[in-house]
Amino acid sequence: MTLSIDTAISDPAWEESCDDCEAVVEKAIHAVFAHAPVAKGLLKKKVAPEISVVLANDDLVHTLNRDYRDKDKPTNILSFAMLDTDDGWQAPDHPGPCALGDLVLAYETVKREAEVEGKTFESHFTHLLIHGTLHLLGYDHIEDEAAEEMETIEIQILNEFGIKNPYITA
Repeated sequence: MTLSIDTAISDPAWEESCDDCEAVVEKAIHAVFAHAPVAKGLLKKKVAPEISVVLANDDLVHTLNRDYRDKDKPTNILSFAMLDTDDGWQAPDHPGPCALGDLVLAYETVKREAEVEGKTFESHFTHLLIHGTLHLLGYDHIEDEAAEEMETIEIQILNEFGIKNPYITA
């Protein structure tokens, strides 16, 4: 079974800042599946994960953030995990196709954050994709121990891309 990624570019501004946005999406998400224990476990079970990525703008992400998270502002990325339940994240118990969820990114916020943080657009975009994909796999950063596990995976993957640890503060 293989990983399936469907990328939709709903705002053409993405293509102005990214030579091949779909390739960045593919590379980042595949890297998560090569490193994250939960992801590798799904592939061993012959689960065929499906992820949808929407490269949107602040207006759409603001609406989604307000309607689904009660936060009346845009954010850089939203992760809508299909396997989250009231009892936590539940791995599928069957082989075959499995929708993991959706990632929706806001162009203006991603661009602004990259500029403010002195990062390239592509490196910030890559980090957010890795971070969001880990959320789809049940990783979180609410508790310190869980945050450390998630950030360790992110840092390892980013290091392979030559991207600095985003959690080191100056």
